[in-house]
Amino acid sequence: MAVRSTDQIIHKAAWLYYTHGMRQDEVARRLEISRASVALYLRKARENGIVNISTSTHLFRQDVTARRIEDAFGLEAVWIVGREGLTADPAGEVPTLAANVFLEMIGNGDRVGVAWGRTVYAMADAMNYADFEGVTVVQLCGNLGAPYSYRPDQCTMEIARRINAKGLNFYAPLVLSSDRLARELRAEPVIREQLDSIEACDLALFSVGSLDADSHVIKCGALTLEELSALKRNGASGVIAGQMITADGSLLACDYNRRVISADLTSIRAIPKRLAVVQEDAKVAPLLAAFAGGFCTHLVASAAIGERLLEHIDAGTGSPARPKP
Repeated sequence: MAVRSTDQIIHKAAWLYYTHGMRQDEVARRLEISRASVALYLRKARENGIVNISTSTHLFRQDVTARRIEDAFGLEAVWIVGREGLTADPAGEVPTLAANVFLEMIGNGDRVGVAWGRTVYAMADAMNYADFEGVTVVQLCGNLGAPYSYRPDQCTMEIARRINAKGLNFYAPLVLSSDRLARELRAEPVIREQLDSIEACDLALFSVGSLDADSHVIKCGALTLEELSALKRNGASGVIAGQMITADGSLLACDYNRRVISADLTSIRAIPKRLAVVQEDAKVAPLLAAFAGGFCTHLVASAAIGERLLEHIDAGTGSPARPKP
């Protein structure tokens, strides 16, 4: 179950007061709440055992992990799934938690941009049905010809179905055979209108892609292993919405990206809430690149990902924190 927003504030207040040593008035200014609220939240933290390490070690360890990741990378909220396995299907815990977080982040009338991937589709499959009003779910990138259940159009439409929303698909391939064809297709009015509307989204949902033999861009036939290896040598660190990014989160200058039909990275960054859902260990480097590029405001991740991020923080090799809006 996702942590409620009030619980998030309680944890943040306790973290700033007890760990960072801030005064109550400083905590109030940092969280933009009253000093009376800070005092109330600190009392609740003590009553609920949040600051009692001896009686809530595991919970506090996970919350400390989340708070440290928030602080280090300038994120608004982080949820880390524990290693203890609370369900019969541990592999399903990240998608299940992410589905609950996602539902809490949506409001009536919102426009939601959705990318693709196994974790995103597993999250859609785990999502409870909800009855929102006036919500539109739009596809962030072109489509794949591969017969996978986690194609961009299927991720988009399954999420729309679960929340009683209108779904808008891209009727264009993710990767074209030439730069010229991609430019011409982007110039088509219906495609141009959809691409231009993405920055009007209220929430983006995505995962990050790895650059190994299991990468979606390999499995869908967009690239060969040799081509992917060449892109890595030229600076590729990960994939966001089908596009190659560098370690600093910039769009890699390459022929592949010029042939991709996808949301402009600037448009994705303009979306106020950007939820990344990451499960596999191989995605740490792409996630760090996404942090560096300012693509994430919220994160749901496995305990293994959380531990790897802490290693980067402790080693001083993590991406610098971006200021919170």
